[in-house]
Amino acid sequence: MTALSEIQIRDPFILPDPASGLYRLYGTTGFGGPDESPQGFVVRHSRDLKHWSDPRIVLPRTAGPAEADFYWAPEVHYYRGRWYLFATFGHGMSLLKPRARYTSIYSAESPDGPFVLHSQGPATPLGWICIDGTLHVDAAGRPWLVFCREWVQTRNGEIHALPLSDDLRRPAGEARLLFRASEAPWSHAQNTELGEGYRVTDGPWLHRTACGALLLLWSTFGPGGYVTGVARSTGGEIGGPWVQSPAPLYARDGGHPMICRAHDGRMLLVLHSPNRPKQERARLLVIKETADGLALA
Repeated sequence: MTALSEIQIRDPFILPDPASGLYRLYGTTGFGGPDESPQGFVVRHSRDLKHWSDPRIVLPRTAGPAEADFYWAPEVHYYRGRWYLFATFGHGMSLLKPRARYTSIYSAESPDGPFVLHSQGPATPLGWICIDGTLHVDAAGRPWLVFCREWVQTRNGEIHALPLSDDLRRPAGEARLLFRASEAPWSHAQNTELGEGYRVTDGPWLHRTACGALLLLWSTFGPGGYVTGVARSTGGEIGGPWVQSPAPLYARDGGHPMICRAHDGRMLLVLHSPNRPKQERARLLVIKETADGLALA
């Protein structure tokens, strides 16, 4: 077993299994390049969220997209009797000038895999530089792919929602812009090798509160480095309009959030921190719902 504090991981995703008492951990190893994640995507098991099993391959590189240079941000969701892996793949070794980035969907009978390609190629729009796709099922039972259109293409990073067919194989309509990074007062423009004034959107995650509010957690760069904040849909559904929280939820160089419900009922914010190469670790923070959204407990 390996302590969580010893596992280098970005974009951590923890899947609780109340029936077995297990937790499953997925994520990006390093930056997900072939030298850092030669096996593709893996899963680890735990019963206490502190000590984790050795990694087990759920999607080998031989089963992923041909010639993909990056394997990023895997998420595993249960939907209509099967398990689906949503993941980002990148072509082109340059982080700032990629040839392509997109989310594809894989499926399996078990969250331990093996996963096989399910979507008809990339699920995100062709020609767009996209990352961090996640599944959202609305109140009417319709599935949506929520993802980031990257700042390297748009300068001002965006988050979009794309309706999917009921079987998750293909888009069922056009992508809809939910908001841009600059709409959050805690998102700061960055000076990069591409120039000045770039704003990041990372890691969207949807959460429906006990009172029915629809929240969207996401990450960007703020005054304290990598930060995570919350947007709220004033219309109560994916189409918005979306209003940003006045301050970030977490501002200590941590991001790419998701929410995990522990077996003891605690609501956990899961993210990686610090956001520095080779130093990233999964961090679990107890949070609570408030009248305005979410807060650290």
